[in-house]
Amino acid sequence: MSETIDLFGSTLTTALRGGTGIRSVGAARKPSPMLRLYDIENCPFCRLAREALTELDLDAEIYPCPKRGERFRPVAKKLGGKALFPYLVDEGAGVAMYESMDIVRYLYQTYGGGELPLKWRFGGLQVLSSSLASGVRINRGMQAMASRQPEQRLELFSFEGSPYARRVRELLCQMEISYVLRNCGRTKKEEWVPPLVRDQLGLKPDSELNNRRLLLEREGRIGIPYLYDANTDTGMFESADIIDYLKAEYAA
Repeated sequence: MSETIDLFGSTLTTALRGGTGIRSVGAARKPSPMLRLYDIENCPFCRLAREALTELDLDAEIYPCPKRGERFRPVAKKLGGKALFPYLVDEGAGVAMYESMDIVRYLYQTYGGGELPLKWRFGGLQVLSSSLASGVRINRGMQAMASRQPEQRLELFSFEGSPYARRVRELLCQMEISYVLRNCGRTKKEEWVPPLVRDQLGLKPDSELNNRRLLLEREGRIGIPYLYDANTDTGMFESADIIDYLKAEYAA
């Protein structure tokens, strides 16, 4: 029952954001090397930055910095001078910045063709809505827990608005495990059909996104979240299975 309640809360968080962070339009160009984001999963400001990443189909290295975290918080503070999140590093452009709405503007101006979508021009409303969404999750993914860091970085195929992927990201944040975020927003109407129904109907949408195509090629199906751990050559769908795996493999 607790898992059902938790999933309901995560779904409510998605609903409160009105579908933001689900659909992708694709970036005009991609950063090189990959963006780095130091963040806290349930922070309302960090959510805005990750939503923009999903909408622009931009992958990023995520460095979780939960409260009392000792793995990446000191690194972020050393780089930027203060423990403030989100903190984005675009090494290829020589840019590093705080402030969620500044990050959103930068991403759209630099990688989205320059035009900021109308909804993002109302930054105060976005912050308010995201704060309400964070309130539903209360302290999920905010406090550090003991873990060991994998030798090779994990890969998580996700999109920000997925209530299932959120549960995985919350645990990764608590465990201070860095990972590569492979954004898999929706671009086709068929992708709004639940995975189990798609499988039963034999639907395999011809996605416009490389990550969705890669996942289909690798596993023969698309489902979010999907975790790949190169350390054990393990790949899996289903948030509950991924959570159990992470706890068994990396919890101290």
